[in-house]
Amino acid sequence: MFSFADMIESIINPLQTEWNIWIITALCALVTGLSKSGLKGFAMINIPIMAHLYGGMASVGILLPFLIFGDTFALIYYRRNAQWQYIKRLFPWAIAGLIIATIVGKYINDEQFRISIAVSILVCLAIIVYRDISGKKEMLTTNKWFTNSLGLSGGFATMIGNAAGPIFNLYLMSMRLPKNVFIGTGAYFYLILNTIKLPIHFFYWHSISFKTLQLNFVMLPILIIGAFAGKKIVQYIPEKAYRIFILLVTAISAIVLLIK
Repeated sequence: MFSFADMIESIINPLQTEWNIWIITALCALVTGLSKSGLKGFAMINIPIMAHLYGGMASVGILLPFLIFGDTFALIYYRRNAQWQYIKRLFPWAIAGLIIATIVGKYINDEQFRISIAVSILVCLAIIVYRDISGKKEMLTTNKWFTNSLGLSGGFATMIGNAAGPIFNLYLMSMRLPKNVFIGTGAYFYLILNTIKLPIHFFYWHSISFKTLQLNFVMLPILIIGAFAGKKIVQYIPEKAYRIFILLVTAISAIVLLIK
């Protein structure tokens, strides 16, 4: 007999996973909110966790609506700080990478892709750290190869595994943008790309279903709590410390992808 408890469980746990998996997923939603509202790059830790819990393709589909929710709340806070010229410069190459990933996404070797993305992130990170230490102030984005390669690889990575955060963060950080401009510009850029990805996941890859969307909306309040907390936390982080934090989180995320 279908009890009231069974009805409640079918609402809040539509995928009928074990409750420990549900709780970890809720924590990932919280981390997404923290990341999107200020602690940029922090949500990269969700990628290996969710892939372990749900498998590669399914985890990408569950994470994507979380990212869209987070991007939307980030725009509420930082939309006035966004600078469109940086978005327009990278966008065509990101779309090209996204299209390539859509075509080959069902056939690519996950391990080879993960390693190549991790290596590219670490190489770009090393370039930025070197320029910081050496005191060179010219922006890497004046080099077309840097912008084009980051856009292409970032578009590919965001479609395959929602793993483009570190790549795009490196692009924005290379311009030494102020903290709020960095967050606002990234929020607009990620929201546009993630919204484009949504129908592809739903209709072509079938990695998003009505049940996974139900789970996303059930956990939306948890993500909102994370968004408010992230907004408060980032106010107390100085510009220099914030930059160091992003570099460290990006490096750790790349290493996790490399050794997963």
